[in-house]
Amino acid sequence: MKSEKELDNVMYSYTSENNGLEEENRVLRETISQLKSELDRLKIPPLMVCEVLELIGENAIIKVPNGNQFFVNVSTDIKTLESGDTVLVDQKNLNILRKIGKESSFNVEKFVIIEKPKLKWEDIGGLEDQINEIKEVIELPLKNPELFKKIGITPPKGVLLYGPPGTGKTLLAKAVASSTNSTFIEVVGSELVQKFIGEGAKLVKEIFALAKRKAPAIIFIDEIDALAARRIEIGTSGEREVQRTFMQFLAEIDGFKNLGNIKIIGCTNRKDILDPAILRSGRLDRHINVEAPNIAGVKQIFKIHTSRMHLDKKINTDKLFKDMEGFSGAEIKATCTEAGYFAIREKRTSISEKDFINAVKKVREKEEQESTDHINMFG
Repeated sequence: MKSEKELDNVMYSYTSENNGLEEENRVLRETISQLKSELDRLKIPPLMVCEVLELIGENAIIKVPNGNQFFVNVSTDIKTLESGDTVLVDQKNLNILRKIGKESSFNVEKFVIIEKPKLKWEDIGGLEDQINEIKEVIELPLKNPELFKKIGITPPKGVLLYGPPGTGKTLLAKAVASSTNSTFIEVVGSELVQKFIGEGAKLVKEIFALAKRKAPAIIFIDEIDALAARRIEIGTSGEREVQRTFMQFLAEIDGFKNLGNIKIIGCTNRKDILDPAILRSGRLDRHINVEAPNIAGVKQIFKIHTSRMHLDKKINTDKLFKDMEGFSGAEIKATCTEAGYFAIREKRTSISEKDFINAVKKVREKEEQESTDHINMFG
């Protein structure tokens, strides 16, 4: 028989083991309870983020992300609510359940290119007439606004540069920004309407606010036809959003003075599809056609891009210029670069006429291939 002491030890062992099991069960029960709570939380329907447009008594008008507006109820738990607040609403009835503060502004500088260009007028060849026009419309009003006040005329708020790709439209815009010591704010129209559905109009507003903060400034809108194309009818929500963005853009143009220190330069390859509203007086009413250079222009551009290159003396440049007739400024630059690569491949530092001939052929073949691909893609 076991002694009384041995029985006590056995009972103590069972008691300790039982206490350990009870503690383990308690931890497991708490874990299960937490998992159930987390599961229930994940099953709650998501709330929609909306903007308060107007308060009417105990109700409000809100704008949902696709741009539609609704008259909804406001939870009694919300003590203060103002126009412009961002709120959470249930997706079924769109009633406002919670306020999450004022609608935050874009960090607009993340979505545009801001720079102080160093490009000089001398760095642009073959565009003398266009340079003179943009100097009159952009440079002169920014540098000498008093002259216009004395004469009693109002300069345009901006210009439209149009013409084939690669002819120097962006170079003109950067050069005038440099000559007037203006901040150059570059926006791509296609990205504006594709990336910011539901937010395009607000971003446009903030771009102009940024220009005011960094004035004197030039807002350069590349591919403006993506934003300002003529629209026959507005069907889808995406088309309605583009139209809202466009209307905000027009409102911003109308909202500042002609003799202010902000100018707008639009750029397009397709002037024919632009909405007349953007081209009317008081907006982008001065239009500058930037075409492919003539032979004299080809010569100037070629000279600019070969100024730092070591060329053979025996180069028939007249024949070369004729071969490049019809090339844009970008294609002439590409020809010079390709000629340099032909020399590098043969471990030479001097560029020969043959290098340029091969380069012209390569650039022209690339242009023809891209044209063929475009026709095959769009018919």
